[in-house]
Amino acid sequence: MTPVGASSDAAPHHDGGSPLVGRSAELGKLDTVIDRLGRGGPSLVDITGAAGIGKSRLMAELCLRARRRGVTVLRGRATEYERHLPFQPFADAFADLDDRPLRAAPALLDAVSPILGGGRGAGPSPGPASATADRFGLHRSVARLLAQLGRGGGLVVALDDVHWADPASLELLGHLVRHPVPGPVVLVVARRDRQTPSALTAALTRGADTDAVTRIGLTPLAEQECVEGLASDLPSGRAAQLYAAGEGNPLYFLSLLHAHRESAARGGTSTTALTDSLGELPTGLGALLLDELTPLTPSQRRTLEAVAVLGDHAVPQVIGRATGLTDAALDDDLGALERRDLVRPGPGGRLALRHPVIRTLVHESTAARRRVEIHRAAAAELARAGATAVEQAQHIERSVTVWDPQAYAVLRQAAEQTASTAPTSCAHWLGAALRLLPDTVGHGPERRDLMLRRARALGVAGGLRECRDLLHEVIGSAGPDETGVRTSAVVLCASTERHLGRYPEAIALLRRELRRQPEPSPSDRVSIGLELSSSAPHNTSYPQMRGEVARTLAEARSLGDELGEAGALAVAAFGEAYEGGVAAAGAFAEQAAELLDGLPDGDLTAVCEPLARLGWAEAFLGRFTDAERHADRGLEIARRSGQVYLLPLLLLCKAHVGIQTCRLPSARDLAAEAEDIARGIGSSELLAFVLANKAQALVAASEPGAPKALAAAEEAVATMGPSDNWRASMAWSMLGYAALTGGDPHRARDALLRAGGDDLQGLQPSMRPLLSELLVTAALSTGDVDSASVWAERAGKEAERLGLPVQRASALRSAAQIALHGGDPATAATLLTEAVAESARSGAVFWEARSLLLAAPVMTAAGLGARGAAMWEQGHRMAVTGGAGLLIGLAEMTRPPVPGTSAPATSLPAASSITPPRLASLTAREREVAELVAEGLTNQAIATRLYLSPRTVETHLSRVFRKTDVATRAGLAALMARS
Repeated sequence: MTPVGASSDAAPHHDGGSPLVGRSAELGKLDTVIDRLGRGGPSLVDITGAAGIGKSRLMAELCLRARRRGVTVLRGRATEYERHLPFQPFADAFADLDDRPLRAAPALLDAVSPILGGGRGAGPSPGPASATADRFGLHRSVARLLAQLGRGGGLVVALDDVHWADPASLELLGHLVRHPVPGPVVLVVARRDRQTPSALTAALTRGADTDAVTRIGLTPLAEQECVEGLASDLPSGRAAQLYAAGEGNPLYFLSLLHAHRESAARGGTSTTALTDSLGELPTGLGALLLDELTPLTPSQRRTLEAVAVLGDHAVPQVIGRATGLTDAALDDDLGALERRDLVRPGPGGRLALRHPVIRTLVHESTAARRRVEIHRAAAAELARAGATAVEQAQHIERSVTVWDPQAYAVLRQAAEQTASTAPTSCAHWLGAALRLLPDTVGHGPERRDLMLRRARALGVAGGLRECRDLLHEVIGSAGPDETGVRTSAVVLCASTERHLGRYPEAIALLRRELRRQPEPSPSDRVSIGLELSSSAPHNTSYPQMRGEVARTLAEARSLGDELGEAGALAVAAFGEAYEGGVAAAGAFAEQAAELLDGLPDGDLTAVCEPLARLGWAEAFLGRFTDAERHADRGLEIARRSGQVYLLPLLLLCKAHVGIQTCRLPSARDLAAEAEDIARGIGSSELLAFVLANKAQALVAASEPGAPKALAAAEEAVATMGPSDNWRASMAWSMLGYAALTGGDPHRARDALLRAGGDDLQGLQPSMRPLLSELLVTAALSTGDVDSASVWAERAGKEAERLGLPVQRASALRSAAQIALHGGDPATAATLLTEAVAESARSGAVFWEARSLLLAAPVMTAAGLGARGAAMWEQGHRMAVTGGAGLLIGLAEMTRPPVPGTSAPATSLPAASSITPPRLASLTAREREVAELVAEGLTNQAIATRLYLSPRTVETHLSRVFRKTDVATRAGLAALMARS
C-alpha cells in the first residue's frame, strides 16, 4: 500500500518522503509554530483526530520541515500494549539522542537516567530509578534537558499516540503543559481525543485557553483532495464510491484503494462489492487490512505475529527466540514482510508494523496460547541478555500464571525500580506479583506486606480510593500477631481518608482502633494519636483535640519516644498558632524545635511531618527564618525518603514565607511545584489548598488585576466544592483577595464573608486582621463607610489579642484608611508610620513595602513631602527587588508629585484602585482582541485571524470587558476609538 497523504506513514521516525495531500491550513499553522520558535510562540501543539485521519503523517511533515531549518527533532510513540512501561514515549524519543551536547552536564544526564535508561539506541529501556528519587524532580530535570537541547537552534519533541501513554508519561506531559520549557522548544503530541485520559485532556484544554497550546483538530479530507491526490488514475465514479465508503478518512480510503487495485489485478471483485463489504467502517477496515495477510506463508504469519506481540522488543534476536527460526529463515521472512510494507524498520534495530491499527488487528487475531508462548520466549531472552526487571516484567506478567518464585522476584524488583518515579507502574507490578503469590496461610504475612506496599504506591500515584479499599482488606485480614502491619494500615488508611476529605471516617477508624482488644501497644497508641490529632484544624477544631494531643504527648514522653514527643509538640504548636494562642504556640514551637533540631535525619526518615507542622506554626507566629529552616530540612528528608504527600505542605510553607518576606519569584515557583505534586497525588482538597496559596503568590507577584491569579483562586474554590473547613475558607479568602486587586470589591466582599461568615468567626483567627483589612478596603471602595469602620475596629481588637507584628500592622493600615477617609491625614500618617515599624520588626518585607507606599502620599498631604518621597523610594526599591508586581503597580499610583506641584491625598489607594488606566491593564493578547472587536470582527473571525479557538477568544473578551468596565462590543469599540 502506498503511504501517500496520510496516516499510513506511521512507522517510528519516518519522515514522510511521499507528498502530503491536503491539510494546507494545518501546515500553515505548523509553519507559524516553527517560525515563532523561541519568540513567544506556543510551547505545545496538540494534534487530534480519529484513527487513520492523518495525525502521524502531519506530525512527520512538521518534523521534516523543522529538520530542514536546522531544528533538532526527537520523535517517540506510545504503544497500545506497553502502557505500564514508565516514560515509554519519552524513552523512545530519546533513543537516538546524541550525548555530545550534554557531555558538559553529567549531573543532568544522571538526573534523567530513569528515562534515558541503560539501553539507549535499542528502544525504551528505563534504567532502575534510585529508591530515593523524586518523580517531580525528574519532571523538572527533563524540562532542563529539553531547554539545553533547544539552545543549539531549537528543538521539536514529537510524541505520537499519546492516548496510549503510560501514567508516568502522562504526568510528565501534564507538567510540561503547565510549565512550558523556556527557549526555542516545542512539544508536539498526536492523539485520539476520545481515548485520551481526562487529566491530560484537561491540561491541554487549559493550555489552549491561555494560548500556550495550539490545537489542530483533523477532520476528514475533502473528496477532491482524496480523489485527485490519491486516486487520480481511477474513473471518477469509482473514486467517488471509495471516498463515500471511506468518509474522507485517509487510512480507510487508502485501504479501499489498495483492495480495489489488488482485486482489479486479479480480475475479481467489483468496486461496489468492496464498498458494500465495509459496513461499519472499523469492522470493514479490519477485514480489508487482514486480507493483506492472506498471501503470507505460515512462517511469515508467525513472524508477523511475533512483531505485533513483542512491540518495543521486536528486534531480530528476540523475534528469532520467539519463532524458533534460524537467522537465514528469519531474514527471509522479515524481508518479505518489509517488501509488502507490513513491517518497517525503526531505530535501534527494532521493527514495527506499518500502522498501530494493523498491529492491533494482528495482535488480537493471534491465538491467546501463541501470544503466551511469544511473551515467555521474550522474557527468557531478555533475562539472558541482562535486561532490566521492568523490561522482563511485562512479558512475565503475560506468560506466567502459576506460582514461580523467580518470576515473582522479577515482578517485585520491577516494582522497586519504579516506586519513586512511576508509582502507578509500581502498583501494577505489585498487583501482578500478588496474583502469582499463593493465597495461603503460610504466605499470609508476606501477602499483607505486599498489599501495604501496593497501597502506598497507589496513594502517591493518585489512586486514593483504590488505596483505601486495599487497606481495608489488610486491616480486616491481619492476624492478632501482626500488630505492626495492622497499625501501619490503619494510620495510612486514616491519612488517605483525610486526603479524600472524609474526616469523620478517618476519626472513627482511629478511635475504633484505640478501643480494640487486645489494645494497641503504647508505641502504636502514639502513632494513632498523632494521626488522630491531624484532623485539627482541617475539620475538627483544635480545642476539641487538645486533650488527645496532651495524652499522646504524655504517652510519648513516658516511652522516651522523642520522635513521637516532637510530633505531638508540633501538632500543639500548629493548633495553638492557628487558633491565635500565641504564647502557648510559641512555647510548644520552641520545645518541638529543640527536639527536632537535635534528632539526626535518619531518625526523621520514617516520618518528617512534624517539620511541616512546626514550619507552618512558626510562619503563623512570624518566625520566618525558623519556619524556612525547618521547611528546607523537611523537604530534603521528604524527597529522599519518598514522602511525597508532605512535599506540598512544605513547599507552601516556604512559599508563604517568601510572600511575607517579599521574595515573590521564588514563592510563585514553589507554589507551582506544589501544584504539580498535588495534582499527582489526586486529593481534591489538597489541590484546592495548594491553588489557594498559589493564588496568593500570584496576586502579590503579578501586576494588579492579573487574570492568572483570579483563575487560580476560582479553580481553588471550584475544586474544594461544598466543604466548609479551614482549607475551604482559605480558598474563598484568596478569591476575595484576587477579586479585590482585580477591581471587583463587591465580589471580594461576598467571597470573604462566604469564607468567614458575617462575623468572620469561620476564618483562621490568626489571619482575621489581614482579611478584615481587605473588607475595609472593599467597603470604602463601594461607599459603605459604616461597614468599613466596623471591620477596622474588629481588626484592631483581633490584632491586640494576638500581639503579632504583621497583624498589628494590618490593623493600623485599616485604621489609617478610616482616618484618611474622614479627612485626617495627620492621624493616618502616624498610623501608617507605626505599620511600617511593626512590619519591619517581624521581617515582613512585603507588608513593610506596602505600608511605605501607602504612607508616601499621605505624608505629602500632611505636609511632610520630603519624608513621603523617601518612603516611596524605599518601598519602591523593596517591591522591585522582591519581584512584587502588585506593589510595583501601587508604586505607580502613589509616585510623589513633581516638585512645584501638589497632589493632596484624600484617600488611600485601595487595592481595587491600583489598576492602571483601563486599556493599560490589558495584556498584549487582550489588546489585540479588543482592537479586532473594534474593527467589527466576530469571535470566529478573530479566532481564525489569531489562530485561537473561539472559546479562547471568548475568555479573552470577557476579561477585556471586566478590566475596561464596559459591557458591550459597541462600548468597547467606542473606548478603543477614544484611545
